[in-house]
Amino acid sequence: MEQLLDQIRTWRRHLHAIPEIGFQEYKTSKYLYEELKKMGYQPLKITETGIAVYLDFHKEKTLAFRSDIDALEIEEQTGVSFKSTHQGKMHACGHDGHMTALLGLAYKLKDVQDLPHNVLLIFQPGEEVVNGAPSIINTGIFEKYHVKGIYGLHMFPDVDEGKIACRKGPLMAESGELDVTVHGKSAHAGKYHEGIDSIVIASFLISNYQSIISRMISPMQPCVLNIGEIHGGTVRNIVASQTSFHGTLRTYSEEVFSRIVEAMKGFNQGMEQAYHCQIDFACQPFNPPVLNDAHLYEELKKNVGANFEELEEPVMLAEDFAHYQKVIPGVFFYVGTRCKEYTSGLHTPTFNFHEEVLVQAVELYEKLARNVQLGD
Repeated sequence: MEQLLDQIRTWRRHLHAIPEIGFQEYKTSKYLYEELKKMGYQPLKITETGIAVYLDFHKEKTLAFRSDIDALEIEEQTGVSFKSTHQGKMHACGHDGHMTALLGLAYKLKDVQDLPHNVLLIFQPGEEVVNGAPSIINTGIFEKYHVKGIYGLHMFPDVDEGKIACRKGPLMAESGELDVTVHGKSAHAGKYHEGIDSIVIASFLISNYQSIISRMISPMQPCVLNIGEIHGGTVRNIVASQTSFHGTLRTYSEEVFSRIVEAMKGFNQGMEQAYHCQIDFACQPFNPPVLNDAHLYEELKKNVGANFEELEEPVMLAEDFAHYQKVIPGVFFYVGTRCKEYTSGLHTPTFNFHEEVLVQAVELYEKLARNVQLGD
């Protein structure tokens, strides 16, 4: 265990120091490639910065494991000796840990002669931006290697250190990015009737959008609509000709997501008719909901043992691992990192964790690789 922990520290700290944003992970990809080569593998370059390793045990089915590799545009404030060397960029979402866990699995399996299935390791770019997971799916790699199941993990500061947390069915939300611009007509405030006030219209829209959640969607269907940014007007005594606002929509159901979007479009049309304005509207799904496969969930639970924590509720965070679950059965789970020393949340400049939890992650990955029985 100590030898593995030393290697884990080396991998994690090197990766932590070179964070790169989505689809620009060139140093990261090169380091992963070289480390896998040292283990005796012949890594496959998939997409510009993505990497895969295929372990062929001459079986009909393949089990995949995935790690994301990109970082965030955040200025690190952890104060660690191995802090980011790339100004304004940081592994504030634990992807350095995810990569390390998958490298650890590769290390554990490098001399294995037989498993009940083949294994595919995927180092995926661009999780924090659009099209990370879809870029991997579009390579055809799942069909090529007959992948019948996939696992992924996330470092998670809302779960106690030492625990593995998961639930079957909904785990994380579908997310969409809302962008709205109201085009009105400028006028002097003293002659407001000659203008079309985009700020007033935007205010009506925001209030009406919120009523969709509270009055049109069942309270048994959790959903969140948050408007986090608004810009309108230039001078206090001028009717604003343009106002834009931006937000996020999250649900656990693609059907509910679509119903909310259609209702927002209906309000837009009503405002355009009433005020003779123009409204530019976009609310595209960013990621589907993470829906964990029941069979692979039971296999995970069985292999975790006493340290397993079954989550009572899903969370409103989003994760592009969900795209994989649209094409093959999959399970996404959390590795707990919460402790007295590290309490910061994901996407914060002080997020950190004890590296010992990565030993637990590697050992669980190995158990899954050795023991999971894949369905059809």
